[in-house]
Amino acid sequence: MSEAIHCIGCGAVIQTEDPQKLGYTPKTALEKGLASGEVYCQRCFRLRHYNEIQDVSLTDDDFLRLLNELGQKDALIVNVVDIFDFNGSLIPGLHRFVGDNPVLLVGNKVDILPKSLKTGKLTQWMKERAHEAGLRPVDVLLTSAKKAHYMQDLLAKIEEYRDGRDVYVVGVTNVGKSTLINQIIQQTAGVKELITTSRFPGTTLDKIEIPLEDGHFLIDTPGIIHRHQMAHYLGKKDLKIIAPHKEIKPKVYQLQAEQTLFLGGLARFDFIQGEKSSFIAYVANDIKIQRTKLEKADAFYQKHVGGLLQPPRPDEVADFPELVRFEFSIKEKTDIVFAGLGWVTVTAPSVVAGWAPKGVDVLRRKALI
Repeated sequence: MSEAIHCIGCGAVIQTEDPQKLGYTPKTALEKGLASGEVYCQRCFRLRHYNEIQDVSLTDDDFLRLLNELGQKDALIVNVVDIFDFNGSLIPGLHRFVGDNPVLLVGNKVDILPKSLKTGKLTQWMKERAHEAGLRPVDVLLTSAKKAHYMQDLLAKIEEYRDGRDVYVVGVTNVGKSTLINQIIQQTAGVKELITTSRFPGTTLDKIEIPLEDGHFLIDTPGIIHRHQMAHYLGKKDLKIIAPHKEIKPKVYQLQAEQTLFLGGLARFDFIQGEKSSFIAYVANDIKIQRTKLEKADAFYQKHVGGLLQPPRPDEVADFPELVRFEFSIKEKTDIVFAGLGWVTVTAPSVVAGWAPKGVDVLRRKALI
């Protein structure tokens, strides 16, 4: 009997029969892969070459089992979050699962923040938010998995805090965890974009073990699904629009009271009361912002969502959640944060409201810039 061939991307056993099942690859692709010595399943191939986001077939029970396992290990937990969607990328109740293990909190995607942002303010804010959520990280670091910024600092901190133990990397979907793991492999082993060497056999979880020099392992875990991420309400094309790939260019608006800004069809900002002043929007450069009068805003949204106000796209409007309103009375320079999308900085005392899809947070914080 011939020996099973494993995908070097996710460890699944390669098969050429059923495109719906794990490990599928077309016969021609398998032959090419065997010839080159690099065999990937179709899912991993598409992920590598076309950056297609794969569907996650793991259940909440699988994730709970994984989280429960963390507290039983003696390990360093590296929790990767998206600094653009801090609340949407915190794992609910993580502090209850990790036991006595230290947690290193890593904010990814620092490369897309405007240069004027003070990183010290950001890490302080992250620490405060983590504390509110019950998490007491031993340290908070920023990095860019894509651009390899601050990578050596991160590796040094991992080495310091793991103290000769295994390292588990955890995070919700879409925070850039796999890219970060690939950077770590590249920096330490010089292998580009491999994502795996071997996997725990016989479990339903796609855990990937990367050997460290002292016989311990860096363990990549599957992305945990967080129900309140903006990303869950969007198709693959729109995910690429809302997730910034380049440094954000701030957009400044002079608004009178009773004016509204729409951030595509995804969110809305109302200036309700206050003197005429400037408002600065920090969102992905591809998101189109429309201005209208507050009194006409509801009708404007109904008429244009899926058209002038995109995303969502026309065929997604029916399934897109209603926008929910959060009102704030502002006394000092403040950011109104739309989780997963960005923020609007309010520069003068005023009353404002932020709207986001039902289930997605709108929060205030002291302005970071």
